[in-house]
Amino acid sequence: MLLSMLKILCLSLAFSIAVPAAELSVKKTLNLQAMKAMVAAAEAEAEKRHVQVTICIVDESGNLLFLEKADNAALNTIEFAQRKARHAAFYHSPSRNGAESVKKGDLAVLNFPQYFPNQGGLPIEVDGQTIGGISASGAKSEIDEAIAQAGLDALSKR
Repeated sequence: MLLSMLKILCLSLAFSIAVPAAELSVKKTLNLQAMKAMVAAAEAEAEKRHVQVTICIVDESGNLLFLEKADNAALNTIEFAQRKARHAAFYHSPSRNGAESVKKGDLAVLNFPQYFPNQGGLPIEVDGQTIGGISASGAKSEIDEAIAQAGLDALSKR
């Protein structure tokens, strides 16, 4: 019995030495300070362009972190902004790419979860990791994207 226990102990010790300890990756996340900087820049860009939009930020899983509708932005922009941001986070690419796929006739993409073919959502990337999405909705699509880009630019200046 003692010999069996000694063998098990030796095997366990040999295995623990041979296999290095598992390392956890370092994951970047959005914090309130970063989001405030992004929103302030996006708001400033919208004001500069004289448009009323809804601004949205989601995490990498598409969970809503921030949503702000300008006083005169249409109610449907609330849903559109969330869908644009989620597309960007889920697919690690601008929602503009979704619109381009549909324009090319690839209608099958409309069945993909969280796929939204409308310009204005951008992935939030830090050190090669997509950590969320930011979007604007309520102006022309290219203006929505420029507003979201202003938010991204504020993050990269930090």
